[in-house]
Amino acid sequence: MKETVVLHPASGCHQIVSMVELAKLIVLHQPSFSIIILIPTLPSNTNPIFSYINEISQTNLPISFFSLPRLPFPYSNQDSNKTQYRASNIFESIRLSSSHVLDALQKISITSTILALVTSTVLLNFDTHIPIYHYFTSCASAVALFLYLPTIHNQITKSFKDLGNTLLHFPGLPPICASYMPQPVLNRDDPGYHYFLDFADCLSKSKGVIVNTFDLLEQRATKVIVDGACLPNQATPPIFCIGPLISSVKDYAGASFDEPSNSSVWRLLFGLERSNQKFLWVLKNPINVGTEPNLEELLPEGFLERAKEKGVVVKSWAPQNAILSHKSVGGFVTHCGWNSVLEAVSYGVPMVAWPLYAEQHMNSVVLVEEMKLAIPISNAITLVDSKEGEKGLVGAEEVKKRVKQLMELEDGKILRQRSLEMKVMAKAVWSSGGSSSTAFSQLLGSWMHE
Repeated sequence: MKETVVLHPASGCHQIVSMVELAKLIVLHQPSFSIIILIPTLPSNTNPIFSYINEISQTNLPISFFSLPRLPFPYSNQDSNKTQYRASNIFESIRLSSSHVLDALQKISITSTILALVTSTVLLNFDTHIPIYHYFTSCASAVALFLYLPTIHNQITKSFKDLGNTLLHFPGLPPICASYMPQPVLNRDDPGYHYFLDFADCLSKSKGVIVNTFDLLEQRATKVIVDGACLPNQATPPIFCIGPLISSVKDYAGASFDEPSNSSVWRLLFGLERSNQKFLWVLKNPINVGTEPNLEELLPEGFLERAKEKGVVVKSWAPQNAILSHKSVGGFVTHCGWNSVLEAVSYGVPMVAWPLYAEQHMNSVVLVEEMKLAIPISNAITLVDSKEGEKGLVGAEEVKKRVKQLMELEDGKILRQRSLEMKVMAKAVWSSGGSSSTAFSQLLGSWMHE
């Protein structure tokens, strides 16, 4: 029977892409393994991830896909809060998927010896003899935060959103304002909050946690996890830091143009224009994936004409890795998604951190205060326009100020030097005897000796 590792990504295109990159790494180092990736049934072949999966399936890599049954949304469309409705559906669907994953494993076991199940989501009431590992696609600092979340939960009674600027203290992290906590856990009454409590429980009980980072990038966070400070009342599972693992494929998971909103985009564009720096702006596709955006309609009137000597706006998509690796790139304005941060670190590019949602605010705090690789956009979380109800709408002048600080002032020179030093470290971790190479070998060894 074939020795097989089963991968189970959470919902979302970026999760599937990240799992495929992990699969490629596994078969590169252990060609005898076969990899099966469990994915939800896609609604149609127009889904943006469909062509990507089809492309991978056509290669000679021992990677295949197993479609799980599609789950119905359990909440009513009449929910007045659309954002809450969407989140509720996502988290409830994740909970309901456990039985389907178990059925899939039983079918796969008929022809394969399953060495491990690697998941990036919650599996509740999951009774199987197969060793379960968790793949965490964000940083080790976030792992420390979520492992310690149940402890914080027992210490306070209010929602984080109601604590305002109260500083929370997590092992291995700088103090974090309660309002900077990842968006799904801001409200104790939201389904997302309880999902992540369950997620913390699953992490703590797993055979190991695989993290897309490297030791020298997050020394303090990885140390406190290994030392057991994040789980004061129980044993901590092994942590395998195998990064930087960055995607070489098109980002099919990119946000549509309205996330962030037009207002956020315009403020960034005006700030870049006023900074008098040369810039490249990649404008991601609107909701209709197959249609290229009309820049004249989407951008502020006259912007393209005014900026043509200094800036370039690219439609839909650009090869981010290739851009960041170019010697002329002096800085990167990022919303602090972890994959983008890792790409900038890997190519030695200093950053301006402008978080908007999810765990990006926490990533920003760590990136600025702990890693010292970015300049922050001040008051990025301030609610500027309460009528529109939008967060992250900082002024164009603030963007201009921070871009000029990065590109022209002493602060930028210091960050640039620090970023180049980290680039060297990022390359070294996958050399013979490097920390990520060693951790990955230990991970493969644990599967072969379970």
